[in-house]
Amino acid sequence: MAKKREPIDFGLPGIDDIFSTQAERDEAKLKKIYEIPLDQIDPFPEHPFKVKDDEDMMNLVESVKANGIITPATLRKKEDGRYEIISGHRRKRACELAGLETLRSEVVDMTRDEATIFMVESNFQRTTILPSEKAFAYKMRLEAMRRMPGRPAMTNGAPVEHHLKGQKSRDILAEQVGESKDQVRRYIRLTELKPELLELVDEGQIALRPAVELSYLPKEQQKDLVGSIEMEQCTPTHAQAIRMRKMSEEGKLTPEAIEAIMLEEKPNQKERIVLRGDRFKELFPKDLPVSKREDFVAAAMEYYGRYLSRKERDNER
Repeated sequence: MAKKREPIDFGLPGIDDIFSTQAERDEAKLKKIYEIPLDQIDPFPEHPFKVKDDEDMMNLVESVKANGIITPATLRKKEDGRYEIISGHRRKRACELAGLETLRSEVVDMTRDEATIFMVESNFQRTTILPSEKAFAYKMRLEAMRRMPGRPAMTNGAPVEHHLKGQKSRDILAEQVGESKDQVRRYIRLTELKPELLELVDEGQIALRPAVELSYLPKEQQKDLVGSIEMEQCTPTHAQAIRMRKMSEEGKLTPEAIEAIMLEEKPNQKERIVLRGDRFKELFPKDLPVSKREDFVAAAMEYYGRYLSRKERDNER
């Protein structure tokens, strides 16, 4: 019996390739768009960009109701079979608010580090980016860049900018985002701030450079500073922040020292009423948060004002 010969591959195009049109071959290379159920989609881990139900979101919801998702979100499939958003957190939220059940998406094959870099780049196309968003985005992207092939991995918990001195990662990122390498370093330092202080930076009440100095304070001293800011209704200047950092490094920054610095009169400071001493602190309910003290004082003054008005009317009778 003759031995069956194996077919010889001459590297020639197959029948399907010969008879398919160029348009069909081009279409095969296009991105595949899917309708992915919202309940199978997870946010990107530690996503640094805020998703708010604000006016812009409501406008996006109306657009989704009228036109659907015009630009597909970008997802990656995880090992557990679920999906992870790389770009499209606001679009997913808009779909939820619009009552939709799926998100129009493309699914890409990326590693976590590749996805991190893509996620940061895509969100930087937004018109408004908060300092806190830049801070954590820069940090995440730098760490991802360092873990890419040919880059050394992080081996301890020290702030990432310490590992990048004398290396190229921060220089490359600075060039890509249009910032100086020192500005990139400053933003990354903001990740060392307590959330309450970082929120004040986002609101524009603390400028970037003072915030960087305050980021070197231990968390307990930052907590004392937050309490003083809420009590005195003012924020430290750059010079005051530098002094606090120096006193902290010298072991001299006590809660009393922080309060004394915050009570100093500042240039262009608006007139304010300051309640000093334990006498006033004892008047607040013990379970009243510091952030609610201003409302408590305002309500008490309104109540006392009505009392004085009634008393004056009674005296006129």
